[in-house]
Amino acid sequence: MSHDDLRRAGFKDRTRVADARERLLAAVSPHERTERLALEAADGRALAETVTAARDVPGYDRAAMDGYAVRAEDTFGASGRSPSVLRLAEGAENADERDTVPQVNPGEAVRVHTGSELPDGADAVVMVEQTERVGDEVEVFDALAEGENVGDADEDVAEGQSLYDTGHRLRPSDLGLLKSVGVREVETYERPRVAVIPTGEELVQRDPEPGQVVETNGLTVSKLVERWGGDASYRDVVTDDEAALREAVESNLDHDVVVTTGGSSVGERDLTYEVVDDLGEVFVHGVALKPGHPVALGEVAETPIVMLPGYPVACVINAVQFLRPALKRAGHLPDDPFPTREATLARKVPSEPGVRTFARVRTETRDDGEGLEATPTRASGSGILSSVALADGWVVVPEEREGLEAGATVAVENWEWSA
Repeated sequence: MSHDDLRRAGFKDRTRVADARERLLAAVSPHERTERLALEAADGRALAETVTAARDVPGYDRAAMDGYAVRAEDTFGASGRSPSVLRLAEGAENADERDTVPQVNPGEAVRVHTGSELPDGADAVVMVEQTERVGDEVEVFDALAEGENVGDADEDVAEGQSLYDTGHRLRPSDLGLLKSVGVREVETYERPRVAVIPTGEELVQRDPEPGQVVETNGLTVSKLVERWGGDASYRDVVTDDEAALREAVESNLDHDVVVTTGGSSVGERDLTYEVVDDLGEVFVHGVALKPGHPVALGEVAETPIVMLPGYPVACVINAVQFLRPALKRAGHLPDDPFPTREATLARKVPSEPGVRTFARVRTETRDDGEGLEATPTRASGSGILSSVALADGWVVVPEEREGLEAGATVAVENWEWSA
């Protein structure tokens, strides 16, 4: 269909969300750029190598209880009525102050605390409550087995143990574990590079005059890119001019993904999809999604292009549905689902069959104190930015449902979670 025919016909045939996403991801190739980073700079990065432990952790046998380190065989037969009597080993006094760990010889005991290194010669720890100190001797009222109340040298991590595979996204707890096994640097994939190009002759960065609009989509999308693990290049506003749009797209094809905001519909000034189609291919134009069906997806010189609608809500919803998974694939990052919270719907949410609907909601504790109630801020409409910014998440109505009734139990998706 020609561009003029498309303008006259509108979006009669819309691609389902899942199909559109599949088409886009088929055009995304994970980049192979890597860099070596200190652990302190590696949070959130995807590993470009497998990591194994170079040493045991904690690296020594340790007491798992406060008490006395002993030879288990010296406690055999001990009971409350007939304790084993052990002498304190030389140097066993002032356990917190000693510089060296005393040797435990047959018939001896050494005072230890939870986490203390197990003295040489000892193979068990008797809990302090199962003992009684009598001068330089310790009465033991419990018979122990070898290894009882002892943590092995490799209890936490064993030398040679596989810790993380290529592609694992590092978390703060991972960094702590890597440091414990002696890792100081890791090979990681570079953050995927995303060019964000806002378009529209009416856009200004500040102090709008009548007929002008403050540019917000580019800022919002850029910060979402960074939150999702990418590096955003937030470009200047490009006016609705074919030559300017062509230059803007072509000059950013060195990025892993190019995303534009505005100009994706079928109006006279919606030129972005035409420019992209002339330079390469637009393989999706119009998606069965509400609000925000005028999204376009394409490719130029093997660089995926995501063309987001200009209305702010439509822009955000489509960025989450299409830009985020494309960015994740490009950067070897896991495309984990957003966390959800269960809530009771306060009002009915209408939806058109065959269209995936995103209803923005606020959540608050129900009057009876039992769970959450979700109140729609707005179920439709693409231009009301506050309906997203003042919401706590959204409820997704799948294509096969014709709305959701008040009182329904729903999952509220926290789409602004940092992931």
